Amino acid sequence: MTLPQWLMPPNPKKSRLVPLADLVGGAVDPVLAKLGFSQSSLILHWDDIVGERIAACSEPIKLQWPPRPAKRADDFVVEPATLVLRVTGAMALDVQHEAPQLIARVNAHLGWRAVGRIAIRQGPLTRAARPRRPAPPDAQALARAEQAVAGVADETLRKALVELGARALRGPAGKA
Repeated sequence: MTLPQWLMPPNPKKSRLVPLADLVGGAVDPVLAKLGFSQSSLILHWDDIVGERIAACSEPIKLQWPPRPAKRADDFVVEPATLVLRVTGAMALDVQHEAPQLIARVNAHLGWRAVGRIAIRQGPLTRAARPRRPAPPDAQALARAEQAVAGVADETLRKALVELGARALRGPAGKA
């Protein structure tokens, strides 16, 4: 007796399930390419690249590449792009001061000397502010969570449960 198709276990080679992150990158990359970004990682990981302080007051707008000749000589060198940033108010001076470090961080992330300079445009940020990362749980909540999961044998699972439990015991406002 054979089972109906809907009861059959999925064949991993024919699985149609795709992680959402894979679909988003494919949909966003053509739009970002029009702005000079060859990949979405610069936009998506901006806060990790430049740090929370700079990311809170800035966002990349586009990469401006210099014009390239139609006929390139054998010794043609690709000139680096200008990263155009939108920066809020008075932080523009701070971002301008840290431009060499920001260029180095962006180039390290991209893996080559893609950015040669930064141009700053002052104005309000267009992206929504990201929620702040929650503070780490206090020692009392950690101790209570460790006691609750002491019987779990798997080390990795126990650590994850301790972290989850400590945050749950802390409560939404950071209160135990």
